[in-house]
Amino acid sequence: MEKRKAGGSGLSLSRLGLGTMTWGRDTDEIEAADQCRAFLDAGGNFIDTAATYGDGDSELVIGGLIGTLFNRDDVVIATKAGITFSDGTRTVNATRHHLIAELDKSLARLGTDFVDVWQIHAWDEATPLDDTLSALDYAYTTGRARYVGISNYSGWQIARAATKQQANSMKAPLTTVQSEYSLLNREVEIEVLDAAQECGLGFLAWAPLARGVLTGKYRKGIPSDSRGAAPHFAKHIEPYLDARSTKIVEAVAVAAEGLGFSPIEVALAWVRDAPGVTTALIGARTGAQLRGVLKSEEISLPDIVRTALDEISL
Repeated sequence: MEKRKAGGSGLSLSRLGLGTMTWGRDTDEIEAADQCRAFLDAGGNFIDTAATYGDGDSELVIGGLIGTLFNRDDVVIATKAGITFSDGTRTVNATRHHLIAELDKSLARLGTDFVDVWQIHAWDEATPLDDTLSALDYAYTTGRARYVGISNYSGWQIARAATKQQANSMKAPLTTVQSEYSLLNREVEIEVLDAAQECGLGFLAWAPLARGVLTGKYRKGIPSDSRGAAPHFAKHIEPYLDARSTKIVEAVAVAAEGLGFSPIEVALAWVRDAPGVTTALIGARTGAQLRGVLKSEEISLPDIVRTALDEISL
């Protein structure tokens, strides 16, 4: 699998990254190991998680694979902190105190002394930015994180954070920014991708298949075994089941049929090779599903198809 440098850093990431949001909750240890093995066999090296995924269980599962399925130094592990779901309510807390405490818990669950990339999960309006960034500095200078980044920041937020870090050689330089990006959600094209490029950050695209909608599985309803039927995921799927999304999904299906590919391959290749993208993060419930997604590595979209999808998804 092709490796790409993350922005202006020396960090090399596979152009597809393995997302683990379902691990420890919808995906058990056996399935997770099967997914990880398939991903590594395909040449991938980047595994992304977060402290909040499965309330920490995702990190525990990954920690169990270190030393048994792969050597620690052969894989880039990224995690995030700053979001909690106490009592089912989403809370953003990017204070230095909370972030550092969460990092130590993440390292304990992963069973490792460091993470390769540690990211702030979301912008915290209630916390001074310098307080948040000081946690990144601490993680970086103490060796707990080899690289640091941010996630779900707007364009101006990226520019402000990156500029603050770049202005002082004693501070940890930002390496990555992670945001949602797919044919059904192209909002990052307005400012985020440009900000990332201008600030020298690698861009990590999450939900490149629009939470599974671009696979075409919802064209005739909501399958009982899909994320759309799961109570904790349904609210995230519903926004992508409107008329506009349906039109785009149909266009992807037509393109796939004409090329002899699957809708998954077409939708994922579009994001993976979009200008400014370092890595597209893919997730699946089973190893069989992941192997289907990984087939996208075998294709590239003709320019005429990419242009047509660009136009219909505006």
